Amino acid sequence: MDMLIKKYGETYKGKKRLCLLTNAQFPIKYPLEGTKEDQVSTIAEHMNTHGMRMESIVVRGSLTGEANKSVMDENDNLLGIFSKKTCAKLAHVESPTSLLGALRTRKISPVTIFRGDLELSPKMKIKVWVYKKTSEEKFPTLKKYSDKAPPTDKFATHEVKVDFEYKSVEDPSKVVPPDQRIKGYRYGPQVIPISSAEWDAVKFKPEKSVKLLGFSDAKNIMRHYYMKDVNVFIPEPGNTRAILAVSALARAMQDMNKVAILRCVWRQGQGNVVVGVLTPNVSDNDNIPDSFYFNVLPFAEDVREFQFPSFNNFPASWQPNEQQQEAADDFVRMFDLAPPGKEEALQPGLTPNPVLERFYRHLELRSRHPDAAVPPLDETLRMITEPDKELLSQNRSVLDVFRSRFEVKENPKLKKSSRRFLRDKPSGSNEGHADISDEPNSSEYTSAVKVEKVGDATPVQDFEAMINRRDNPQWVGKAIKDMKNKIHDLVEDSYEGDNYPKALECLIALRKGCILEQEPKQFNDFLRTLCVFCQEKALSSFCEFLASKELTLISKTEAIDSEVTDDEARNFLLKSEPKLE
Repeated sequence: MDMLIKKYGETYKGKKRLCLLTNAQFPIKYPLEGTKEDQVSTIAEHMNTHGMRMESIVVRGSLTGEANKSVMDENDNLLGIFSKKTCAKLAHVESPTSLLGALRTRKISPVTIFRGDLELSPKMKIKVWVYKKTSEEKFPTLKKYSDKAPPTDKFATHEVKVDFEYKSVEDPSKVVPPDQRIKGYRYGPQVIPISSAEWDAVKFKPEKSVKLLGFSDAKNIMRHYYMKDVNVFIPEPGNTRAILAVSALARAMQDMNKVAILRCVWRQGQGNVVVGVLTPNVSDNDNIPDSFYFNVLPFAEDVREFQFPSFNNFPASWQPNEQQQEAADDFVRMFDLAPPGKEEALQPGLTPNPVLERFYRHLELRSRHPDAAVPPLDETLRMITEPDKELLSQNRSVLDVFRSRFEVKENPKLKKSSRRFLRDKPSGSNEGHADISDEPNSSEYTSAVKVEKVGDATPVQDFEAMINRRDNPQWVGKAIKDMKNKIHDLVEDSYEGDNYPKALECLIALRKGCILEQEPKQFNDFLRTLCVFCQEKALSSFCEFLASKELTLISKTEAIDSEVTDDEARNFLLKSEPKLE
């Protein structure tokens, strides 16, 4: 500390930093005057005066017989005084990985994303500040560099400037100026032009605010609902009333096991509204006030729901037996990252990102040696990215037992993909199994050849290939027309229902395509006409077949342009049709 003060004096206030690495296992000599605590307090006061920060990293692996517990406790207490009286951080680590994470060369200063009122009601507001608690550290942007400048030019920036030109399709030699360009958005088979003025008028422009919508049981908010970064709500520093209000609210929510649902607009002019969950964080430290953690919750459009059969529906031969379950339990226990008596491995606060760490190490190496080769992966980083080799060798018997309990077969590679289509299914949809198809992957099928008509061999793939073509908007209309004719022919030529399953597959594909291309009326009119045709031609068994498969009209819930309500769609095939005599 004395060296830093003599070297920099009053300059660089807040940027002077000490890093102490020690095992803190040996006694400290007594000062000439006062106690050890007095000496540490005096040093801490000088550190505050000169704006100096300190990081104490205590490295303790497996303790030897020489370690004295009372001495270590005294040293930990002395180092803890720095944490309480100055800007200091104390960390205990046991492994090289944790030590690497504790040695942070770059410190990011916290910046508030919101300062204002947490509005519980129009007449009750609490002053809060909101910070980011966790935020993904992005990979650094690598800029383009030009070596065309003369080596003797000391002021050369070596900057590369990129310009874009937009040219007309009809006349490639003609450059389209900015005032003649407009953005277009695809809507079904069409491209809708929207000017910047229109787009600005359509934008949602809410006022900056954080408002309480209500409370919910903590069990209602699933962990997989959390999105994006985590924020922390703290009471306004120095505001006693805000500190008391936040503490009372946080403790009441914790006692009742409740969470709060908030509507947040962090800044004026923000184009979107965030709805999230506020979780109480009651502090165990008297010097740190209570706070809240905030996680963004998804809207309906953000949720992805996939329906899979329950394991309980599988036959007994597919269920794990007692020996298999026991082997799996041992396997999980073997990889426990927090075994009793040991430091938890890969703690987020002490585990650096191996990709960023390796990049910056190589960057520092190249700054000193421009021609240096890329070094091999460091062993400390390898410990983050790979399983612990020592742990694997010690538990080889557990791995062998786990492997022997299960029959392992090689999975042969198929020439063509036979994956099932499983479309994102909105919550509450009643479409049953109609979303699943065993047909080959349509993207692979369409990449091979451009289909121009719906054929007899693979009508579903032909239809999907045609509606996915974007070289001409007429392909969508032609695909729908061809598929209608194919379905009509299959039903009409059916003998005792032999073509019904294939006709159903085509109807499912047509229905899905009409929803995606915003053409619900075409499907609904066709299905009505098809049912009338079946009644006239004594093919009413096909309508009964569709009803058993729960295939019905496209409702407003599925396509906004549809004129059919949910009840009408649900009851369409249940209506009794008059029989012709």
